This record gives sequence, structure tokens and C-alpha cells, in this order.
Amino acid sequence: MTATKDRSEMIRVDQAGEFGATRIYAGQLAVMGERGPHSAEIRAMAEQERVHREEFDALMAKRGVRPTALQPFWNLAGYALGAGTALIGPEAAMACTAAVETEIDKHYSDQLAELEADGDDPELAAMIHRFREDEREHRDTAFEHGAEKAPAYPLLYAAIRLGCKVAIKVSQKV
Repeated sequence: MTATKDRSEMIRVDQAGEFGATRIYAGQLAVMGERGPHSAEIRAMAEQERVHREEFDALMAKRGVRPTALQPFWNLAGYALGAGTALIGPEAAMACTAAVETEIDKHYSDQLAELEADGDDPELAAMIHRFREDEREHRDTAFEHGAEKAPAYPLLYAAIRLGCKVAIKVSQKV
């Protein structure tokens, strides 16, 4: 019998990311309202992120994984990022989604490569694969709805991606 690797860090960071995504969309919708440009798309993406978070919450409970200690910070930071980009405009809100989802696609792809190489956690691999496909769809939706038309798009996109990279690294351990 082979020993299964402890996947606590992987689960912790993924749950934190899904939680953060729900907060980003909550901030965007609070500013844009229900009838703003792209609100329907944001609501649909927010609903998928809610389901992802709930599935990671359940997996954490099942496996006894603690959440990141930074959850209160991600709560505020995610909401502020969402509200801030929505205040810039609907294209900036979409640029935020494009940047976040681009980074999450890379993150999930790296995790899947590790999980598939080890072959020891098919449950987690299946979840991440399914969620990665949703995140790719969100990224594509954001580009289709004008992400690249946001004011200072290259700077905004790069800054948000950098913030995501830092959040991923920190949330794995803390």
C-alpha cells in the first residue's frame, strides 16, 4: 500500500482562492448593481465560484484541513479589489477577472500535473480539473466582454496577476 501525500496545503490555498473570488464578485456587483454592464455575466461566474468554495469547504471538513489564517484579510482584500475595479468601469471589472483567472488556470494546471504524476488523489484531481475548466471559461468571458479595453489594461492586468501569485504562495502556508 502506498502512502498518500498530505494535500492540506493544496486544498487550503484552493479554498482560499475560491473564497477570494466570491468576494471579488461581491464587490463588483455591489458597485455595478444588478443592471450594470456585464452584471449578468458576473453573477453567473460568482455562482460558479460559490459552488467551488462550498465543495472545497466540504473537502476541508472531510479531511480535517484548516483554512488559511488570512481568510479575514482575503475577505476584505477580495471585496476591495472587486469594488475598486468596478468603480473604474465594467471593462476594468472584466480585466480583473481575466487576470485572476489567468493566474488560477496556471495554478490549477501546475497542481493537476503534480496530482496526475503522483496518481494518489483522484478525488482532488477531478475537482481541480472541473474547476479549472470553469475558470478558463470565466477568463474567456472576461476577454469577450472587453477586459483589454480597461483603462491602463496592461498595468492593471499585471498588478492583479502579481497579487494573485503572492496570495497563492502565502495562503499555502499561513
